[in-house]
Parts: sequence; structure tokens; C-alpha cells
Amino acid sequence: MSLPPKPPARADKVSLRRYLQLFRADILSAQPARLYRAWMAEFRTPFFRSFLVNQPDLVDVILKQRPDDFPKSNRVGEGLRPLLGNSVFLTNGETWKRQRRIIDPAFEGGRLKETFPAMRAAAEAGVARLELEAKGQPIEIEAVTSHIAADVIFRTLFSIPIEHEVAAEVFARFRAYQQAQPILNLAAFIPLPRWMPRFYPKGTRDNAREIRRLIAKLTEARRVEIAAGTAPQDLATKIMTTRDPETGQGFDTEEMVDQVAIFFLAGHETSASALGWALYLMALYPDWQEKVSAEADAHGTEDFAAVSKLRVTRDVFRETLRLYPPVPMMVREARCPEEFRNRRVPRGAQMVLSPWHLHRHERIWDRPDAFDPARWQTEAGKSCARSAYMPFSAGPRVCTGAGFAMVEGVLILAHLLRQYRVTVVEGRTPEPVAHLTVRSRNGIWLRLSPR
Repeated sequence: MSLPPKPPARADKVSLRRYLQLFRADILSAQPARLYRAWMAEFRTPFFRSFLVNQPDLVDVILKQRPDDFPKSNRVGEGLRPLLGNSVFLTNGETWKRQRRIIDPAFEGGRLKETFPAMRAAAEAGVARLELEAKGQPIEIEAVTSHIAADVIFRTLFSIPIEHEVAAEVFARFRAYQQAQPILNLAAFIPLPRWMPRFYPKGTRDNAREIRRLIAKLTEARRVEIAAGTAPQDLATKIMTTRDPETGQGFDTEEMVDQVAIFFLAGHETSASALGWALYLMALYPDWQEKVSAEADAHGTEDFAAVSKLRVTRDVFRETLRLYPPVPMMVREARCPEEFRNRRVPRGAQMVLSPWHLHRHERIWDRPDAFDPARWQTEAGKSCARSAYMPFSAGPRVCTGAGFAMVEGVLILAHLLRQYRVTVVEGRTPEPVAHLTVRSRNGIWLRLSPR
């Protein structure tokens, strides 16, 4: 049986200029094949040194045991700061800890059940929108999953559907922002002083400014509703009325705009990516598709308890996240000199943790490039999950919306496959590339037909 698509690897040794060219085209194919076997690899440039770490116990040191010694690198934030400001995605230290103390209660287990009706409404709306298109003709499925994932965010955060005029404008602006590839800028490669101007792809600043203006409009309207006692009990209200237990302070409007921007970017982009690849894999492996559809028929998707019974669908979604982790790489920075695997790691070195390579590591996983949801019910699969599976990061900085994303992904996947059959389009194999998230270079084209 054919394997799911995987980007080609570059030659082991290339010039810095060639590496930058490859990196701009695609982060994944800019990496050498040896990273799928290596426990650690060092990269040197005239400006900084970086180490990609795959050895599970060292990954644990960086993410779980000593996270304060390896804060998030500012390099990634250089391209995202015009939009995300001082959001929890970019901050470190006490600022980050304070933000998490305010945000985390909104995503606790009990709150997931409360947000479920809004998720289900977005899934139902997505199915309804497809009725006119799902006649067997090719459909670009990433556009479909982006629309549904954005709808989930607006309904759960602000209790408005994506058809709301402000929501629709934010969605359009986010698509333009993502397509500009803001993460690929000079300051991501060359350390620049804070006073030096940053240069971004065309449209990046304008789109970021307009997105923030629109989010601020929603936030200010919600503050008025909270003061009047008429605010819906959604995620925005929960976060805006939570006070830091240590300082007694909450988010002001500017800080709330920062957080909503990352909720949308992280929640919408990552979910859309994962769902797009999940649907493609279901088309590529129709036996698994039929299992998911039958399970959805047996248990339904109407309530929170029913979704918890969709075990096959959950394993399919977990396997999708293994093969196509939406955030393929994370970068931390060494605050002090270290020694890993008998190599000197200098202060300031960039520590690259790559779910993409870790999830496909040839010395950890059985048949690492194969799609096999059944692995999650084996002891070997469960062992790998504990040591080498981190689609949402790990440790204190694990994605606060990880539980939310797993419920959302399983629900939408089951809901769509309960209604529609998906098949591949011959000659349109998707090509994975990574910029903000792992997407397909020319989209993911599928045929949908009613069941």
C-alpha cells in the first residue's frame, strides 16, 4: 500500500544561501534526511548556532524538567509580533506565567462540555454549506476546513457565527496574513537590535493592524455586555472576567486582543491543517474511512458524551497529528551553557524541537511513514506516545487548547464522514509544506459525495 506524501529532503550539505532559499520555499524540505535518524544535529551559521534535538530524554529536559532554562526563542516571534503583540505564544518568564494563570481556567475539562454545542453548530453549518458542492466534483478541502475551524473559534469565543460581518472580515484578513508568510523574515535568521526597523512581506503590517482593530471592536463590545450583565457565557467572557489569583489583575483590552489573535491563529490554523490532512488520509485509506463513518452512525455526534465514544475516529485523528503535526517545529533558546550528548551547547544557542522529525523517527516508531491508526491500541504505540509524541508541545508550555482541539477534530471529522464520502482526485497528490502550519503546496483536492 502506498505511503502518505512526505516532502523530499535536501542534500546533507548546502551553502547558507541555498539553505535560506530552501527554507523560504518550505521549512521541511530544507532539512536533511539524516534528521529522521539522528538523536541530535548541529547547524552553524555566521549568526547563531542551532541544535535539533530528537532524543526523548533531552526533549524532556528542555520542555518538562527545566523549561525556564530554555525559554521560547525570540526568532520565531520576529515575524508574528505585528499581529500577536505580547500574546502568550510569544512571552516568557513571569509575563507568560501570569497570562497562563488567567487563560487556563477557560479551557479546563468542564468548560469543554460547555463549549461543545458551539462546536457542533459549526460542524453542522459546515456540512450544510457543502450540500451544493458535494456532487463528486473536485473540492479544495483546506478551504473547507479553514472555514469550519474559523467558525468554531468565533462561536466558542464570541458566540457569533462566521457569517457575522466582523467575523467574516477577520477570517479574510487572516487568510491574506498567512499567505504572506510573515514568519520568513530577515530577523528570524540574523539577530538584530530592537531599535532596527523590521521588514515584512507586503501586506503583513496592514493585515495585522486591521485584524487587531476588528478584534478590539469585538472585545470592547463584550466589555460593555459584561458590565451590563448581558454577556453570553463563552470563552471570551470567561477569560475577560478571570483575575490572576496572584495579582488580582485581568487583561486590559490590548492584552485581550493579543490573546484572541493567538487563539485564532493557533486554533484556526492548526485545526484547519489537521482536518485537511485527516480527510485526505480517509480518502487515501477508504477502509478506515468506512470505520469512522460507521462509528459515527453507531454513536452519533449530538452530544459531548457520544463524542467520547468515538475511539476509532480519535485514533485516526491522533495518527494524522503524528504524520502531519500542524506546528512542525518549535524553537527554544539556551539561557546558559549546556552539554548534550558530549557536545558543548553555548549560551544563546537555538534549540529546535521538531514534532515532524520526532513523530517519524526511524529509531523510535515502527513503520514511521505509514498511516496506521491501530498502532495507538498497541503497547508499542502507547510507549511511543509517552516518549515521542507532542503535536501540542509538552510540559508547562503545552498548548492550553489541546483538549479543545482533540474534541473539535474528532467531532468535525466524524460529522463530515457521517454525511459524505471522500475520494482522492487522480493526479492531485498533495505536497506537504510548512510555513505557519503544515499545509499542501497547491491545496488538498478531494471529491465529496453524499452517503
